[in-house]
Amino acid sequence: MFYNQTIYSVGSFPISVVVADVNNDNKFDIVVANRESNNIGVLLNSGNGIFSSQITYQVGQSPYFVAVADMNRDNKVDIAVANYGATTISVLLNRGNGTFLSQVTYTASRYTYAVAVADVNNDNASDIVVANAGARNVGVLVNKGNGTFFNQITYTVGNTPVSVQMGDVNNDNTADIIVANYASNTASVLLNNDNGIFLPHSTYSVGTKPQSLAIGDVNNDNNIDIVVANSGSDSVSVLLNRGNGTFLSQITYPTSSTPYSVVISDMNGDNNQDIIVANSGSNTIGVLLGTGNGIFLSQLTYSVGTGPLSVAVGDVNNDNKIDIVAANYHGNTISILLHC
Repeated sequence: MFYNQTIYSVGSFPISVVVADVNNDNKFDIVVANRESNNIGVLLNSGNGIFSSQITYQVGQSPYFVAVADMNRDNKVDIAVANYGATTISVLLNRGNGTFLSQVTYTASRYTYAVAVADVNNDNASDIVVANAGARNVGVLVNKGNGTFFNQITYTVGNTPVSVQMGDVNNDNTADIIVANYASNTASVLLNNDNGIFLPHSTYSVGTKPQSLAIGDVNNDNNIDIVVANSGSDSVSVLLNRGNGTFLSQITYPTSSTPYSVVISDMNGDNNQDIIVANSGSNTIGVLLGTGNGIFLSQLTYSVGTGPLSVAVGDVNNDNKIDIVAANYHGNTISILLHC
């Protein structure tokens, strides 16, 4: 399904990668968090899936996760970064040409591990939600409307939250919070109380050491389901939505060694969501094709660099097929797998 990888050098210990059009040229670019370099790298797409060398921007100490969205309502993609070592969030606003202003930082809680961006209070401004691993909470930073943010409001979750996603899981037109709790072996769901305030979390058992989660409708019932990468049990968990924001018990599928990052997308154009996972212990990307009813086939694997800790997907060469980008933590590279 995919050609052999193309490799690009980035910074030291790339740990998180996203794909987005940052310069409004209708081509997907790459943004990567380089943990030991204390920066992010932006690789602009030159066309046909060929990328320029990274342009770097300083952020806080040990950036662990990067997310993108328009945060100041100028129709340009901005960047939010979770700085694990600095206990901060960095926000870098887009100048409009794919270059970014210097970071503005916001205080989070201990061991800021992951970040997501979504409008939690329906004011048409993107807010920030952060997983604070050392504080056992998530923080919600509400947007003032101009790309600056109020201080975080925190909500208790499980032990060591390391991944966070936002989506409307109970079909009330508000964004809810979904979290993977690494040390609890659980996923937490915090329902939005319609005004950007969240109810206490409900928990669901998953596999051992859940490191990453993704959300999407995997069984075509118009409800958002949860997929979790369990780094300690070499599996992914699928939790199907009952339709009201509560979830059935997990169904697990084997992966390769140490699945560290997971995303959901339709990779083969059959209108069913598939699972894509970065297997950091085996230096592969696994693709589990969905059958459309919440059941997945055995994974197909593709070689990437050393220690892939993050995976993202998007059509990077404008051929209407979804490609794969992986951040290779121990190789200081990113791999691009173009769809055949």
